[in-house]
Amino acid sequence: MQNRPIGSRAERAVWYAAGLRFTCTRCRQCCTGAPGYVWVTQDEIARMAAASGLSVQEFADSCCRRVWLRVSLKERDNGDCILLGEAGCRLYSMRPSQCRAFPFWEANLRSRQAWESVKARCPGVGRGHLYTRQEIEQILALGQST
Repeated sequence: MQNRPIGSRAERAVWYAAGLRFTCTRCRQCCTGAPGYVWVTQDEIARMAAASGLSVQEFADSCCRRVWLRVSLKERDNGDCILLGEAGCRLYSMRPSQCRAFPFWEANLRSRQAWESVKARCPGVGRGHLYTRQEIEQILALGQST
């Protein structure tokens, strides 16, 4: 078995090794559209409940749904997140880690083409803060922890 040194060819081959730019413009595009799941943990539910002035049970009943063994935020019939208001996310500062990790999701980082596809829909992609590869991978791990 051969040990691979840090900085091996496979590690250097990551297409975003030089980093990626992103700044949230609060455009709300990531909060609407096709149906999907925003996975939430019990800790996140508790924080969002407290921020909204509801009990954990009230928040869970009104804003969450069980999907097999996991919990996701509900969506409105048009695909909007249940937390989306006129000015954006009503609980932006308490939003779930999956939302905090956007656009640094595994599917979006699979290739440069996938990233460009997100860029076409999100005005903040390619602008603002330059995230290093290390920062991106930390954020990616955060978003996958739910």
